[in-house]
Amino acid sequence: MFNPFQFVKEKFGTPIHRLVRRDDPVTSYEAAEKIDTTKMEQMVLEAIKRFPEGCISDEVLAEFPHLPYSSVTGRFKALYEKGHIEIIGVRKGKSGRNQRIMRAI
Repeated sequence: MFNPFQFVKEKFGTPIHRLVRRDDPVTSYEAAEKIDTTKMEQMVLEAIKRFPEGCISDEVLAEFPHLPYSSVTGRFKALYEKGHIEIIGVRKGKSGRNQRIMRAI
């Protein structure tokens, strides 16, 4: 029987072993277990989709002012590796440093 939620779990989410280093303390592993990477990746992807011409991390972070920086920016790599976003260039952020421009595929 087809389970529509099974597809989402395979499409999004990051295994715990990819969130921590081998020599990290047990507290890092405990913290990683509490992160719902499936939900976070979906939320970040939806935010990126709101910028059809592409966006930088500053713009995505502004969409989630209540979330920690690393909870948002940590999802970019997973979304890129899974083919959900592409990098189309660079643009200066509010710090004056270049940030990659991401666009949903």
